[in-house]
Amino acid sequence: MGIELRKVSKQVGAETYIYETNLSLEKGGFNVLLGTALSGKTTLMRLMAGLEPPTTGELWFDGENVTGVPVQKRSVAMVYQQFINYPNFSVFDNIASPLRVARIPAGELRQRVERIAELLRLTPMLQRFPNELSGGQQQRTALARALVKNAPLVLLDEPLANLDYKLREELRDELPKLFKGTGATVVYATSEPLEALMLAGNTATLHEGRVTQYGPTAKIYRTPNTLLSAQVFSDPPINTANVNKKGDTFHLTDAVSWRVPNGFAGLGDGSYTMGIRPHHLTLGTAPKNAVKVCATVLVAEISGSESVVHVNVEGNNWVSESHGVHPYKVGDSVELFISVERCLYFGSDGQLLTG
Repeated sequence: MGIELRKVSKQVGAETYIYETNLSLEKGGFNVLLGTALSGKTTLMRLMAGLEPPTTGELWFDGENVTGVPVQKRSVAMVYQQFINYPNFSVFDNIASPLRVARIPAGELRQRVERIAELLRLTPMLQRFPNELSGGQQQRTALARALVKNAPLVLLDEPLANLDYKLREELRDELPKLFKGTGATVVYATSEPLEALMLAGNTATLHEGRVTQYGPTAKIYRTPNTLLSAQVFSDPPINTANVNKKGDTFHLTDAVSWRVPNGFAGLGDGSYTMGIRPHHLTLGTAPKNAVKVCATVLVAEISGSESVVHVNVEGNNWVSESHGVHPYKVGDSVELFISVERCLYFGSDGQLLTG
């Protein structure tokens, strides 16, 4: 057992930050907390670290009830997006500070500091002081100081947000490898669905203080159990629309319909919510078994080799993400293609319908 939250909640005055939560994170696993700002990611981490007591419930770590145990008496490493370094210490001494407190022998201390400094591209800066570093270098120093401790619980609160794109991509790939085999339980908070997918492991989706789903990252992305989880795990936002089932046909409008996908034939007639990920609503060549819809361009953005086009389809504001450069103008009429077999369908209660 790693860390377990049993009926944990957090209230500040009349405001609820975390609603009653039961969550069990596997020991030695890499766990992602995914949610937008104010979803409760940082509050959950502070509860896990012992920086704040829960209003109700208990926290267990490795089979021991640590509710109320102060952070000073826990072996926890935590890194915030807003880094903190000792200004009068060199980079080397900043990284080495927790090892000196733990009385690690000098030879092992140097070896561990140099290893983590090399991983985080800090070797040339080891003798510099924080005020001689860029913001990204200071963030890497704070990250290195946490990682070098080899703590059994590591909490990373959007630690790569201040780094440049190339280094961020490299570290996303390296971080899970770094902890593999150490036995540490790692919790990583992010607001970026793509980052969660790249880090893999398990993911908990959060919305306004509630954990909506927890499990293997790829599984939650492919089969979110609710529309809310699908919305948390989509950037650009997942497109939604009401569709009506009549017999063996789904109807989006009078002019746009398609045969009910295999597995949904037994679904009763009525109104349902369809979820379309932006990359399943495409411009250009029609994918196999796609359905064409006509739309009006609201905004068109080009990002490298991808085009993100915001459109209006029969009163629905949708987002399309397609390969290639499609330089449309506001007001242009376009044809889009829905990969209906890849769409998600939800009932009136927001629960995913499975075929």
